[in-house]
Amino acid sequence: MAAARGVMKASANPGLGLGLGPGVLRQRLAPTFGIHENIAGTSTFQRGYSVPKLSSFSAKWGDNNSYSKSGSLFDGANLSPLSGQSRSKRELLLPVPTLVDSKVIFSAAPAYGHNKEGHPECKARVSAIMKALDQAGLADESRAKEILRLDVKNMASVEEVATVHNMSYVKGLREIMDKAREEKLILLDSTGPTYATENTYREAMMGAGASLAVLDHVVAASRETSTPPVGFALVRPPGHHAIATRPMGFCVFGNVAVAARHAQRVHGLQRVFIIDFDVHHGNGTNDIFYEDPNVYYLSTHQVGGFPGTGKIDEVGEGKGEGTTLNLPLPGGSGDEAMSAVFDEVIVPAAQRFKPDIILVSAGYDAHYLDELAGLQFTTGTYFRLASHIKQLAGDLCAGRCCFFLEGGYDLKALSNSVVESFRAFVGDKSMAHRLDNPAVLYDEPSILVRQVIDEVRSIHSL
Repeated sequence: MAAARGVMKASANPGLGLGLGPGVLRQRLAPTFGIHENIAGTSTFQRGYSVPKLSSFSAKWGDNNSYSKSGSLFDGANLSPLSGQSRSKRELLLPVPTLVDSKVIFSAAPAYGHNKEGHPECKARVSAIMKALDQAGLADESRAKEILRLDVKNMASVEEVATVHNMSYVKGLREIMDKAREEKLILLDSTGPTYATENTYREAMMGAGASLAVLDHVVAASRETSTPPVGFALVRPPGHHAIATRPMGFCVFGNVAVAARHAQRVHGLQRVFIIDFDVHHGNGTNDIFYEDPNVYYLSTHQVGGFPGTGKIDEVGEGKGEGTTLNLPLPGGSGDEAMSAVFDEVIVPAAQRFKPDIILVSAGYDAHYLDELAGLQFTTGTYFRLASHIKQLAGDLCAGRCCFFLEGGYDLKALSNSVVESFRAFVGDKSMAHRLDNPAVLYDEPSILVRQVIDEVRSIHSL
């Protein structure tokens, strides 16, 4: 577990975030990864996994066996363009007038070739989302002008990915695909969560490429209209745990991080505001931009969860001090907590930062049905988040906003929540009342949530 690196220390509160208030006993068991949560008045987190140790392949990636700060751009990966690298824009797949009339632009990179049977991060995830969009009528021909799908066929380049990842890691992953082909499947860390097949490198590069394509089209539309479409990269494998030097926590390349650098270097959008509402802290994104004053990383995540980072006092270092904000939510937090967090933390932080674009690490594993954590978000929570973030982008950065799929492992909860996000983007009414079951929810730990919010606001002078 990485040590807290924040220079502005939070006030002492040893019990902060551990109690859950009234509620029924709930046990969730995910034996594959040794996750066991027992929630009844207080919560205990007995997790069979920790920050993954390096596999034998890590030597090729130049890692020094130290997790602390290893993800920083200032610890190996290049901030400026590599020698001979082009900053030219990618060719658009759709004409700008078509983009201007749309409300959502999305790409889908389901990564069918990157799959492990029985693993929660599997090939069924994006397929389930696409099926749900179709069943909800959001993929109908009648919505074709509002909701545009990009048929992305190009991978991200090595140079594009190497703006946030060490070149030795990017090339090293490509080189071990031969071993993955021989063995059918290999583990990229000793604890097993992150795997690779012979197609993993290509699929991860396709996911990054699809992410950049979405961003390019949103930015192009924003040059012509004050109400550009929201972008959504429905891609896998996810990315926010991947550090500069290696994969981690199901993640291979940091799609959001790559997109942030692309926005800066190609489009001149220097101030990037990243919102990460995945239930797990995005340690990779956090560390990559930890010393960067032009990228604001804000994460809401469950306290005590994987990978053990994201403490309140982790606020950035050097010139980046104050542009990292971590808000660990107590177990059992749900819609009420997130509503308060958005109004009292996310909005004022974004307003003060004055971003040129908002990027979102959209993890849907905080849903109450997801067994890899213990929060109580609903599909209604995600509808409101999507709606409010879209409005925030309209108020602050000419509507430029892109979502990137991260976690979410209960296929029903994941697909319904993404559908609700799309409904929010196009201005449809929420159908959450038909999808959520309030009877299984219990009281949120409102006192503890208030303590966390107040402490974060104090640390960051919000």
